[in-house]
Amino acid sequence: MILQEKILDFLKRKQEYASGDQIAQRLGISRQALWKHIQDLKQAGYDIVAVPHLGYRLISRPDRLFTFEVMQDLGTRFLAKKVYYFDSLASTMDVAMKFGLDGSPEGTLVIAEAQTQGRGRLGRNWFSPKYKGIYFSLILKPKMLPSRASLLTLLCAVSLCEAIKKICDLEPGIKWPNDIWFSHKKVGGILTELNAEMDAINFVIIGIGLNVNNDKKSLVNGATSLREHKGENVNRIDLLQEILRRIEINYLLLQEKDGRYLLEKARAYSLTLGRRVRISVREKQVEGEAIDIDRDGGLLLRKDSGVVEKVMAGDVIHCR
Repeated sequence: MILQEKILDFLKRKQEYASGDQIAQRLGISRQALWKHIQDLKQAGYDIVAVPHLGYRLISRPDRLFTFEVMQDLGTRFLAKKVYYFDSLASTMDVAMKFGLDGSPEGTLVIAEAQTQGRGRLGRNWFSPKYKGIYFSLILKPKMLPSRASLLTLLCAVSLCEAIKKICDLEPGIKWPNDIWFSHKKVGGILTELNAEMDAINFVIIGIGLNVNNDKKSLVNGATSLREHKGENVNRIDLLQEILRRIEINYLLLQEKDGRYLLEKARAYSLTLGRRVRISVREKQVEGEAIDIDRDGGLLLRKDSGVVEKVMAGDVIHCR
């Protein structure tokens, strides 16, 4: 695939036709070998035309999150320097966890075009139809106590909102603790799994599922997609790249500062603060007004008694 990536890179940077001789010489391969690589790229969905005496020209790219497409011009410092792409997986979380246990570097990214056993929080299923959404897991190695890992979920939620706003010109919000919403419907979710000691995190797997170009037929009840709100398909490569850039920016700031800036952003995007909510935590239910997000990412709830209770996780229902 390395040669094919170089061919694509050459064609992308050419406004007009590139001669076969020029490409072959640049890459040190024969014209026949070049022709074979071009055919493989066309099979992968790249629209490349060949005109005698002019050469080759790239007309369009496929809507696929290929490793080369994601990494090209990404511009991150450490995120997605190692990318694993799969046409289909049971779960990106499981593969990323295996890579984490095997010592893969921070920033390793696992992408799947579809998941057969995609999951969300509390083991719930995440419906992952092929070529419709963005499904990936990321390995991070933050220098923080395990008790503050909830901040990483908030960080990714903020990053998703920022990226969607920039690429799609849409205004999503965060339903605490880990959902991205539009108009009272879920468009994305975040799952965080830790490998940690009592006082240190070895690594964290952040899983993100986002409904991008799903039509109504490929959406489960209570879900929506970016396409439904934008009225047209979204470029998934551009969106994924922007999500990764935003995650890295916010992550580096979190590592350097105490997280106050992140909480300010999370509060601004929050759809939960100021509402009366009911939260189910294991077999217990807590109800009251959501008044703030504390420094560890927990939700502060003022109960009817006036007592303020901190909740770190749970199923949240917006009562009003």
